[in-house]
Amino acid sequence: MILDGTLLPIDRIAADRPYYSGKHRKHGMNVQVIADPFGRLLWASPALPGGVHDIRAVRTHGIIDALANADIRCWADKGYQGAGGTVRVPYRGRTEKLSIG
Repeated sequence: MILDGTLLPIDRIAADRPYYSGKHRKHGMNVQVIADPFGRLLWASPALPGGVHDIRAVRTHGIIDALANADIRCWADKGYQGAGGTVRVPYRGRTEKLSIG
């Protein structure tokens, strides 16, 4: 499975700070999705304000625990570093620093 978050753009006024995503520099809603290896959508979470980070969103929805209880391995990007459970993320850092072993 593949776990990823996306920002769905919305029209908001500047006063709605929780919906502003600093990463994307626009207002939106954060939605977490689980897809199969072929990219087919299996599940989409309820939307959270765009200012919510991906790791906080999956913890809020209980996705990590649900995947671990079902023993489903899942791949995610570096935004999910420290998620634990069965969620696997890429190595954080530069490849030049890897040991030979």
